[in-house]
Amino acid sequence: MVEATATARGIRTSAQKAGLVLELIRGKGVNQALATLQFTRKIIAREIAKVLRSAVANAQQQESFSGDIERLYVSACYANQGPSMKRVRPAPMGRAFRVVKRTAHLTVQVTERPLKIARVATDGDAAAKPGRAKKATARTAGAKA
Repeated sequence: MVEATATARGIRTSAQKAGLVLELIRGKGVNQALATLQFTRKIIAREIAKVLRSAVANAQQQESFSGDIERLYVSACYANQGPSMKRVRPAPMGRAFRVVKRTAHLTVQVTERPLKIARVATDGDAAAKPGRAKKATARTAGAKA
């Protein structure tokens, strides 16, 4: 199973705003996540899409990657708070207000879904046969009534 991460550091937004968009793609397939980010009306969605594409490219470079991008999904994505720039804004009566310009570190992790292999039924294998409805016995019929 292939795992790959990508991190963008010092992106000029708050971690809270980025977290709102990251919640939209968590657990989705890579193609569906990119489509979601394309139509999300937030500026940070473009930056997150870049990080997601980078994580996919990192996964493709690994030797154990199967080559099927359809099997990749966003297993984890989060925004950590980065360094804040403190600025001073003039205020009335000679005072000064502090302006905090926040940054964030965006991290996206993609993982390859395991390949589902269908089980082949043998003659005496009851587990692979299609299930049938059980007959109602007197005990189960009395419990339902």
